[in-house]
Amino acid sequence: MSNNTYQTWTQAGSFMASVMFIYAMFMRLVPPTLQARVRRYTNKLTTFVYPYIRITFHEFTGERLIKSEAYTAIQTYLSEHSSQNATRLRGEVIKVKDTHSPVVLSMDDNEEIVQEFQGVKLWWGSYKITPKNYSFSVYRSSEEKRFYKLTFHKRHRTLITQTYLKHVLEEAKAIETKNRKLKLYTNSSTRWSHVAFEHPATFETLAMSSKEKEGIMNDLVKFKSGKSYYAKIGKAWKRGYLLYGPPGTGKSTMIAAMANFMNYDVYDLELTAVKDNSDLRKLLINTSSKSIIVIEDIDCSLDLTGQRKRKKEKVEGREGKSSSSKRGDDEDDEERGSKVTLSGLLNVIDGIWSACGGERIMVFTTNFVEKLDAALIRRGRMDKHIELSYCCYEAFKVLAKNYLDVESHHLFPRIGKLLEEAKITPADVAENLMPKSVDEEVDACLHSLIQFLEITERKQVNAQESKDIKHGEAVVEENGVID
Repeated sequence: MSNNTYQTWTQAGSFMASVMFIYAMFMRLVPPTLQARVRRYTNKLTTFVYPYIRITFHEFTGERLIKSEAYTAIQTYLSEHSSQNATRLRGEVIKVKDTHSPVVLSMDDNEEIVQEFQGVKLWWGSYKITPKNYSFSVYRSSEEKRFYKLTFHKRHRTLITQTYLKHVLEEAKAIETKNRKLKLYTNSSTRWSHVAFEHPATFETLAMSSKEKEGIMNDLVKFKSGKSYYAKIGKAWKRGYLLYGPPGTGKSTMIAAMANFMNYDVYDLELTAVKDNSDLRKLLINTSSKSIIVIEDIDCSLDLTGQRKRKKEKVEGREGKSSSSKRGDDEDDEERGSKVTLSGLLNVIDGIWSACGGERIMVFTTNFVEKLDAALIRRGRMDKHIELSYCCYEAFKVLAKNYLDVESHHLFPRIGKLLEEAKITPADVAENLMPKSVDEEVDACLHSLIQFLEITERKQVNAQESKDIKHGEAVVEENGVID
């Protein structure tokens, strides 16, 4: 290396060090208001030299409450167009029928690609900002900020802003429709994570009477096409379903059948994982349209049943207590894992916040409908109440077709008569119909079900007789005391 070259690099290094020192002093000593003013004038000066425009699309809008539709559309668009140009890609396996490639590639973080549109060159970049106090975790930090940046020459401003961006949004919608796959979401803190929804249940395989299934499907179809109707009557485009009945009657299967019928994503909301009412609102806001929001076993999810009555009793009971015992009760309340209240839940499903987004279905399930607060399941919140009860003869025929591929058999009448006497769930019927070995015949499965029905009927009769005897003894004893 010649002396001149060495001196040049030395001078350049000294100059860069001086610039970094001046910048550090500027950031440390100059007040923020003056810094902002200097940056403003610096940017104005830069525009005369730098002829490019940059547009940033952030992942979240509205103080990180709602995921940006523009960001999602750009993500979809670039996943289709970036695989040929980007050097660092993210791969995701999808399970969509009639697709030639099950792997979808998209740009990795901090990657850039070059595109052309109508002869105009433009640049897309995918970026992520991690907070300074970042600590390693297998889960994505809630403080991470992702965004896309589009760069183009300022003489093409009209073409890009009026034509190209519209083209991106339209093509993203077409790509999403083509690659549409149902997702099953679960919540953690204020974020949703998902897996592919692959439950095979349909209304055709659902163990219910055909009349009941037809009524539910008609109601769902009416809702799906009711956007203008809901706007006309001044209601948020949502509908609530309450599924209730004994365990094993098919409530979860009904939800899966609804999702497959409507082609909607499913959000399985676990209330015990939600810190408070504010976090609950954030979760509900970040659900997409065309979705079913599910709270299973709502009578067990949180202590929401009869809260107002217990609150009144608690206040009355505290009147005679000392201040130290009051502090103890307050500490017990603070130690509860979740502070979601009945009022908070009612507000997000039927209050002002429920109108943030449309085409959503809310489903509650419970084994004990009588335990739920009347305000939670009234019409307007849970619009349609569906009772899923014990297995009837028509439901049995559906299960026999599903499990044994038979539509008629000489044992069917006998089973039908037993089903009128014994109360068993579709889950019990399905378990007895399922062949236990490769060579087990249809007759053996049906006889197994008959035997189970007969045993169940005898147990139920004996239990009822014992109950009647105890009731009679109690009546006699009561009459004797009165005499």
